[in-house]
Amino acid sequence: MRRQRPGHRILSFHHRGLLLLAAAVAVMLFFLYGCVAGAAYSPRGRLVFIPLAQVSGSRTTSLFRFYLEGSKLPTAWYNVRADMKNKPAPLLNPGTGKPMGFEDLRPVFCDELIRQELDNDDREIPIPQEILDFYKMYRPSPLVRAYCLEEKLDTPAHIYYKFEGNNTSGSHKLNSAIAQAYYAKEQGLTGVTTETGAGQWGTALSMACAYLGLDCHVFMVKCSYEQKPFRREVMRTYGADVTPSPSLTTEVGRKILAEFPDTTGSLGCAISEAVECAASTPNTRYVLGSVLNQVLLHQSVIGLETKAALDKYGIKPDIIIGCAGGGSNLGGLISPFVGEMLRGEADYKIIAVEPASCPSLTRGVFKYDFCDTGKICPMAKMYTLGNGFIPSANHAGGLRYHGMSSIVSQLYHDGMLEARSVEQTAVFEAAELFARCEGILPAPESSHAIRVAIDEAVKCKENNEAKNIVIGLTGTGYFDMVAYGKYNDGEMRDVIPTDEDLQRGFATIPSFPGNE
Repeated sequence: MRRQRPGHRILSFHHRGLLLLAAAVAVMLFFLYGCVAGAAYSPRGRLVFIPLAQVSGSRTTSLFRFYLEGSKLPTAWYNVRADMKNKPAPLLNPGTGKPMGFEDLRPVFCDELIRQELDNDDREIPIPQEILDFYKMYRPSPLVRAYCLEEKLDTPAHIYYKFEGNNTSGSHKLNSAIAQAYYAKEQGLTGVTTETGAGQWGTALSMACAYLGLDCHVFMVKCSYEQKPFRREVMRTYGADVTPSPSLTTEVGRKILAEFPDTTGSLGCAISEAVECAASTPNTRYVLGSVLNQVLLHQSVIGLETKAALDKYGIKPDIIIGCAGGGSNLGGLISPFVGEMLRGEADYKIIAVEPASCPSLTRGVFKYDFCDTGKICPMAKMYTLGNGFIPSANHAGGLRYHGMSSIVSQLYHDGMLEARSVEQTAVFEAAELFARCEGILPAPESSHAIRVAIDEAVKCKENNEAKNIVIGLTGTGYFDMVAYGKYNDGEMRDVIPTDEDLQRGFATIPSFPGNE
């Protein structure tokens, strides 16, 4: 018989059962109240319960993370062109200068992607079930209230960020990568080629191709290839072939190296090589991670989820901020909000943020230009620095493309959004502040938006305005530690192109009637 320790009573089976029942009821109430009210950690680390009726109140009575149910995942992409009175100008054939149709684009792009590229009329494009099933692995992504950053800035502004880094590729690029790979597979192709700058798109496409069993050849801008070896190795881990661009493996690469032997590369160079490789490889097509209409269409899932989460809790954004390189993240984030503006249903302040070292919107010209340095791709009407413009090798913050999405360019030209350029040292300063406050190491690209969001929040403090600010946090920066290291060591410099530098780029823009 078990002996009782002095001073202790042995609980009977009946009493133990009551205690277990009480504990079970407590747990059930915990989760029930958490679901009804919302459970979250306060800025000081205490678990708190917040009634949903109070989510639009002060920082002590609001949720931290806004999660949509899986059933709320968008089932159709939103095509903002359907609501644009001034449609993006058509792509032009580089040989004839005429608008390109379906048959003209078939040697380069997948058939269904061409249809999406040319569709200016259908407001919604259904998302295939296979793509939806893939999305469900990481979507809907969270919308997060940046309480700790707000407290650090002592601002009355409410800052929200849509976090797209919660997938293996680490960025929003996977939203379009899986779509483009899917359509290539459906067409019976065996492989795709592409370019990548910082490596986020190349990583996402490599992952999507591995999932669907496609060959993938990535041409990576040479300076990024050298600065970000771990991003390169992730691509290779997923089975991709990765080549630094410009290279000796293509005719256009050899031509560029002959003229500029010390070049560190650009997205324009990498695009040229990827297109040439696709054209010379049987059963292969070229896919692109930004700029094109089809890409912004796929990325609209970001904005659709963001708007649904804000609407669910009665929050109207005053300012929406996204980084701008080629336009994929920015265009995807803002598309449903711009749609409301175009239809006269709402008004928002939208800010596109680009690097001062590659300022296509703030210092570029709105003209037709080649999408690549080798001048073998279609010409697009966009804000451009010229297809021959190559950013300084010192630039470490991504967003290196010489042009901009035709959709974003047209919206900017029509006054639907404003643009700002920021120096990279200010960008990394904002990135480190955000990391220390919010616990996420942001990608340098995303940090451009963070920089301007902080600036806007400080203005709110100065003017005592409690505005709602929404940021597109495109992904994480864990493969960008060389750049972070340069900033921490005081070795990072701001290199801003002179007017003479820009004029050399503008000189490479094709001249023809109407494009002088």
